[in-house]
Amino acid sequence: MFLQTRRNHALEHATLHVLAREFPLRPLAGYSYPGGIFIFGDVPTAALQAALDEAERRLRSGESHLAIHPGCGTNLALTFYLVPMLAWLPLRRVSGAPHRWGWRIPLAVMLALLGLFLARLLGPWAQKYLTTEAHLGNLRVESVELILLGGWKFHHIRTRSA
Repeated sequence: MFLQTRRNHALEHATLHVLAREFPLRPLAGYSYPGGIFIFGDVPTAALQAALDEAERRLRSGESHLAIHPGCGTNLALTFYLVPMLAWLPLRRVSGAPHRWGWRIPLAVMLALLGLFLARLLGPWAQKYLTTEAHLGNLRVESVELILLGGWKFHHIRTRSA
């Protein structure tokens, strides 16, 4: 089940890359789970279907770099974890007046920046090895459905592994 999610996640990213070429200023996002993908944003269904087809074809032909996306939640999660964790290290067990903090605040800022740098390096690595799988195997797109919910427009892509 985890492999299915990783494959859907790779197809989601590749589809977003292809859509970004056609709709460069349009805000788009995705969410993957074992049964498929949600693509959030105002995109015509025909354009999404064409992007899905191209993304799948390109992943299957070896363009695994499409499985990595700069806007992925994996990057954000690493950033939100590493930055405060590293910044906290010199500040733990600090008590008393602020003048006792001395060098700790500049060190906390430097470590926070190190966390930001590490997150930028580790995000693509984590996507490649932990949260996406560019080799789609027997994954197939079964359907693409437009969903209108209030003022929201998104698509649900159902996938299946045969």
